[in-house]
Order: sequence, then C-alpha cells, then structure tokens
Amino acid sequence: MSFSIGIVGLPNVGKSTLFKALTKKQVDASNYPFCTIEPNVGVVAVPDERLDALSKLNNSEKTIYTTIEFVDIAGLVKGASKGEGLGNKFLANIREVDAILQVVRRFKDKNVIHVHGEVNPKSDREVIDLELILADLEIVSKILDKANAKIRGAHDKNDEKYFKTLSKIKNTLESEKMISTLSLSEEEKLLIKSLNFLTLKPMLYCYNVDEEEVNDESQDGIAICAKIESELAELSDVDAKEYMESLGMKETGLNKLIKESYKALNLITYLTSGPKESRAWTVEIGSRAPQAAGKIHTDFEKGFIRAEVINWKDLLESGGEVSAKEKGLIRLEGKDYIVKDGDAMVFRFAN
Repeated sequence: MSFSIGIVGLPNVGKSTLFKALTKKQVDASNYPFCTIEPNVGVVAVPDERLDALSKLNNSEKTIYTTIEFVDIAGLVKGASKGEGLGNKFLANIREVDAILQVVRRFKDKNVIHVHGEVNPKSDREVIDLELILADLEIVSKILDKANAKIRGAHDKNDEKYFKTLSKIKNTLESEKMISTLSLSEEEKLLIKSLNFLTLKPMLYCYNVDEEEVNDESQDGIAICAKIESELAELSDVDAKEYMESLGMKETGLNKLIKESYKALNLITYLTSGPKESRAWTVEIGSRAPQAAGKIHTDFEKGFIRAEVINWKDLLESGGEVSAKEKGLIRLEGKDYIVKDGDAMVFRFAN
C-alpha cells in the first residue's frame, strides 16, 4: 500500500526545494510566485532497516519497499478559494491526496521575497488554513442546496442523514474551524467520503528553518531545513552521513516526515520475506490478519485460514524461519489477530 501527501504553502516558502530534496527529482524552484503551475509528482521508497535485514537474511532476489507519493502544488495565496492566484485549479489537485503537508517559512533570507512582505509563520498558517476552510465551505454550500431540493422531493432517511451531516459541517466551517475538529460518526464519515473535503484530511506542518535551527523540535510541527536537505540529496550515502554528523542531525527530513505521516494516517508496517522477495506492507492500525493478507491479494483474504507470525527481530536473531520454528517462536494466529508493527508474516489460505 502506498499513500500520497500534497505539499502546500504560500509562494516562495521552499515547497519545491523541499520536494526536490525529498524525491531527488529536478523541478523548477525559481524565486518568483507560481513557479510551480502543474503539480510535480514524485514517488519515494520508505527506508526500512528491518526489511533490509530480513532481505539479507533470506538472500532475497528482490526487496520491495512501501512508497509515498509526494505532490508539489502551486503556491496558495489569500483569496485562492475565490480564484486568486491559481485558485481552484490548485485546490482540485489536492483533493485526492491522503494527507496535506503545509510548508511554513521560518528561514530569514532577504534574497527570497515573501509574498506578504515579512516572515510570520503564525500568519502564514492562518492564511492557508482559512483558504482550505473557505474552499470546503463553497463546496458544502452548493451541495446543501441540491440536498435540500432532494429532501423536499423524496423523504429518504439516508438523504436526511446526509443533509444533517452537511449542515453540521457547514456550521463548523462558518466558524472558521476545520472539519477535522468536528466529532463525526463512522456512518457520517462514510456519507461524505466521496466529497474529499480538504480540512478533513490529516494536516502536517513543516517549518522550513535556517541551518542553525535544523535540530529544533517544534511542538506543533516538523523542523526541516530545505537548503540542507537539498545539499544532502546531492551527496553519496557516506558523505551525507558525515555531513549530518557535523550538523548534529540524527535523521534526515524525509525520515522525520515519514514517521509523522505514519502517525497522522494511523499506519503500521508488516513484513513478508523469503528467497524470492522481501516486502513491506502498510496497513492501518487495528487491521486484522485477513485484512492484512488482502493487501497481498484479495484471494488471500477470502480464503484466509491462519497466519504464521513472528516479530522481525526474533526472526532475525533466530537466523531464519527453520530455526525460529524449532525454538517455538513462530505463532499460529487466526482471523481475529490484530497485526502489529514489525510482524513478519506468512499466510495460509484455501484456494
């Protein structure tokens, strides 16, 4: 399972520079607004030392990582919900992503213009948050008009529930609050799922900081220096490691972002490994064994019998599957087993 993250922010906050560093893909990152017009898309493999270790243990022919798709979208300005800048064209490009990464400028550089004339992270966040709220409000208002007409014509209970849910959402948006602040039941979430509301998506905040702030731990977001990340992207693994050590960096911005993305989307990883391939599979927290098996193939879920499960580290320290079985470390789990992060699994199913 792969997932997608839309990178948004005001013009000239370093979105495209960060995208280039994260994906090691060349994009235009010039110093003027709306440099990015069509969205840039880059797919990144999620590094996983656990998978690497199991692949080496089993001498796997292939190692397949989970992937993240990053979508870098044109700079958002005040009035975007009304069509300012690239307006609705921009907003349409992020309705399909799983989460939104808001890049906020904290670096100070007189050579890089700020669209509002001064560096003010709090104000910049408020501008973008409000534009997303207004964009959702515009959509819900249009749909409510149609829903009203439908209810008057036919008294369907599902239509009434839909109308009530949308009305509740509209009231929240009119209060300049995101839909994510609203308590919605699973039924209500299902009713509005197809609408892809922007402010219902998980929102991550990334502060693009100066080099001396690269190790700053912001309480409400991730501190990343896009300039340093760009430099790291151009270096070999050995040189990049030495450079990070000299700066006191424990991990790259990509790794920070991956961790926060998994938390925001409630995701974990289980592993499969053998001579042919070792592979990472991403599932939601709380997934049961048959659901996890279904990620490999729908037939695995339909015909699920049991799963052989062992923690990846126990498997590694045992020296392999045969030895792990001899030590009694591999468990047999049924349909109700809830998959844990780092499980190494083999599924048995009926054809």
